[in-house]
Amino acid sequence: MSVMRIARRPPVTISVGATVADGIRTMRDRRAGVLLVTDGGRLMGTFTERDVRERVVLGKRDPETTSIHEVMTAPVWTIGPDQTVDDALGLMLEHRIRHLPVVEDGRVEGVVSLRYMLRDKAEGLVARLDSLSAYLSADGIGG
Repeated sequence: MSVMRIARRPPVTISVGATVADGIRTMRDRRAGVLLVTDGGRLMGTFTERDVRERVVLGKRDPETTSIHEVMTAPVWTIGPDQTVDDALGLMLEHRIRHLPVVEDGRVEGVVSLRYMLRDKAEGLVARLDSLSAYLSADGIGG
């Protein structure tokens, strides 16, 4: 099953020249846990709440004057839109990342989060259990 089925489209992006304060406001206004930092449509990095905490707050940087480029996470792991949810989950667990941009031909098509991927997996398991339970009940096996 394609990773694009659960990707946030369009992803929330911000210009590489924006300030940290601009990024924080964008994250708040768009209810996003990650911003994809772009330069002319090209993915340059990601900016997350963790970047704010570890590189801005603990680094004692001024959010109004610090560029996102200075504190973003880069380089960024990406995945293609035709890859599966399992491919994405494996990559995220291997590299300990919570957000994975979906990129095709250099264009960002979406972003998947570990949280939504795990929720999708759990819903799939519940559906399978319900189906098996219904099958067993229909055969008179389950009760």
